[in-house]
Amino acid sequence: MEHPAFTLGLLTAAGGFMGYARKGSVPSLVAGLVFGSVYGYAGYLLHHNRDNGLEIALGASLVMLTTGVARGIPSRFRKPVPLTLTVLGSLGSFYYYNKYKEFYP
Repeated sequence: MEHPAFTLGLLTAAGGFMGYARKGSVPSLVAGLVFGSVYGYAGYLLHHNRDNGLEIALGASLVMLTTGVARGIPSRFRKPVPLTLTVLGSLGSFYYYNKYKEFYP
């Protein structure tokens, strides 16, 4: 269950670096590193069977989904960044919500 959190963390951090390298966007770099760190921490907690890892991963996914939708609506999801945020946030939210329901019926 920790593998998707580490994967999402790596993807978000890489996206932040790409945004900085291509456009010089410091907010992209900061957001990518923050989300990557949050997912990495959630993955660490999940790997060691500690409390709140599932909730942190779900929360980060929901925030990413909300951010992607908010940025995608004005452009009608024609730009790659909001589309990518929405897809990754949706996948993470779906996965971790189902895991949450599985463990806390």
